[in-house]
Amino acid sequence: MNKANLIFEQKICTLEAVADNLPVVIIVLELKKLMVEYMSPNGLQILGFSLKQLKELGEAYQHMFFNPDDMEDSWTKVVQLINSADDSKFVTYFQQVRPSPGHEWKWYLSSAKVFMRNEQGQSTHILVTASPVDPLHHVTSKVNRLLEENNFLHRNQRIFASLTKRENEILKLMALGDSSIEIKNKLHISGQTASTHRRNIKAKLGAASNYDIVRFAQAFDLI
Repeated sequence: MNKANLIFEQKICTLEAVADNLPVVIIVLELKKLMVEYMSPNGLQILGFSLKQLKELGEAYQHMFFNPDDMEDSWTKVVQLINSADDSKFVTYFQQVRPSPGHEWKWYLSSAKVFMRNEQGQSTHILVTASPVDPLHHVTSKVNRLLEENNFLHRNQRIFASLTKRENEILKLMALGDSSIEIKNKLHISGQTASTHRRNIKAKLGAASNYDIVRFAQAFDLI
């Protein structure tokens, strides 16, 4: 066993010694193949998998148990982490996890930091801790709303980017309840132009109701 492998095994043994006493799931991910190298017993129990089975999944582990709506945000933070030379740095993010499609998503607050580096100083493994968010806690509903809005932003970023500056102005006024006549007077455009913009905006957003208009304007800080 080479020195790096020996150090890795020693660090895993240290985790195993304390894992059962911690109120979090502990995961060690190998970055090259995105493979689970270690998961604490409580995490294996939640997923209903053995460590050997998780290792065999390889990168599919990421897609099998985690909501893809969250992954872009969380993985962006992890990439920034592994590119940092500061081993004291860590990142925190929310993730939705479920053992199978037959289960409901459950929110976890996760934190990650670099666990191992190679001789060139490159990150090879990260350590992740995941703590379940109590669904009965008084702030959980607020967290759920914030996270859903964040997911909405990610899903609709390209649509928002396709709107022109004028369409953004009119979207804001639509969300505030202005009619075509009111928009016409405020922006000094013709009534026909205002009506055309309204139709085009609804088509771009796929908006079926005023609620959709308001939600979109709120999410992108127009109102």
